[in-house]
Amino acid sequence: MTPAQQQLTYSVLVVSADSRFDQFLANLLPTTQYVPIAYAKSNSQARQMLLERDYDFVIINAPLPDDFGTKLAIDVVTNSTRVALLLARTDVYTGVYYQIVRHGVMTLRKPVTPAIVSQSLDNMCAIRERLRKMEKKTLSVEEKIQEIRLVNRAKWALISQRGMTEEEAHRYIEKQAMDNCMTRSAIAHQILENEICGEPPKF
Repeated sequence: MTPAQQQLTYSVLVVSADSRFDQFLANLLPTTQYVPIAYAKSNSQARQMLLERDYDFVIINAPLPDDFGTKLAIDVVTNSTRVALLLARTDVYTGVYYQIVRHGVMTLRKPVTPAIVSQSLDNMCAIRERLRKMEKKTLSVEEKIQEIRLVNRAKWALISQRGMTEEEAHRYIEKQAMDNCMTRSAIAHQILENEICGEPPKF
């Protein structure tokens, strides 16, 4: 296994009332790549476990004793970056597929073979990596927005407290950041802290 492969690990929650399925799946989930692996026996237990920690993958072997599993699968992926896979019997597969595919839930028709499940796991890994990149991009955008808001507050403090123009305040913050090898956010923080105290910024 290459160093790059070693870095790709995924936490898994298996939701199934069938211990034979749990064992079947465990044989396809090497702990070098899938860790931790947790097991829930019902819809209610799975929901409780999801409140306690997050998982990259949720694999549901339908039906569950207290619910079929489709609602759980939909809830798992709604407003989250988890990847869900639901396994359903052939006689109900088509209806289940059309019910949950629009929500982005993956499905498999039972009975399954190790090869089919392994391929599905590979696909889930690819989807999760794409979602991870989206998470990072979203975080980066949010951080940039927060920085802009903070710098704008500092500009306003300089304008209102020192009579600077917006352009002068902008240049002041940029110059202080450059001269002191600090980020604009750090300079803005210091300006706001010192302006509140009525003191000139100390750099």
